[in-house]
Amino acid sequence: MSILFENFTDSAQLVLLAGPCVIESEEHVNRMADAIGSIAAAEGFPFVFKASFDKANRTSLKGYRGPGLTEGLRILGNVRKRGFSVVTDVHETAQVAPTAEVADIIQIPAFLCRQTDLLLEAGRSGRIVNVKKGQFVAPHDIHHAADKVASTGNRQVVLTERGSTFGYNNLVVDMRGLRVMADAGWPVVFDATHSVQLPSGAGGASAGQARFIEPLASAAVAVGISGIFVEVHDDPANALSDGPNALRLDLLPAFLRRMRRIHDAAGSV
Repeated sequence: MSILFENFTDSAQLVLLAGPCVIESEEHVNRMADAIGSIAAAEGFPFVFKASFDKANRTSLKGYRGPGLTEGLRILGNVRKRGFSVVTDVHETAQVAPTAEVADIIQIPAFLCRQTDLLLEAGRSGRIVNVKKGQFVAPHDIHHAADKVASTGNRQVVLTERGSTFGYNNLVVDMRGLRVMADAGWPVVFDATHSVQLPSGAGGASAGQARFIEPLASAAVAVGISGIFVEVHDDPANALSDGPNALRLDLLPAFLRRMRRIHDAAGSV
């Protein structure tokens, strides 16, 4: 069953958006979707599979970007035909229409969250639009991006926190921002893996501090959010993108159980 915007507005649920950073191969995508989907179902989380067909903002020109629009959407389309909901990001207005044919959620990357034409085109698609808050945008300002999407008549907008720039090659999460973002009236998702990224911290690539994924996610769920975004990989050390800040697949069941306990406890107080 496809994900609905109502899944994000239902306080009894916590939506899981998870998958590898980038499409590495069709076999890997299907294997990861099966594994994560099975875990999510067992733990009672509505699940949306995430993978990018193109990482257009890699630090270095040498960084792996993905299979590209045509092949990537073919792969993701087949994942969706197998019964999984799908979220993937777009970088140009021309990518929105073909992406909307195979994705349940269109994601606006953090670096592009103020690009008006991209936001408007995503809104016109009629799909749920997940806007990732730029590392340079204040929590009380990101609602302007949501307002741009909503101006098209599409009010299915989700805002995602993924950390704020803290000096060079570092990010910090202000948990107050989650409540501030929600006060604007839009569901809020916490990106637990990009929030522990060290941008360009490895020279020509980003580094990360994966050991802080669970503590930050725990705090975010306790504050009150609608969903959790986690990049998950079965072999982070050899991932083609963002491996240092990915959650290892074998850690996902315990991670979700902890998120569930915190979510349920926070909802009872």
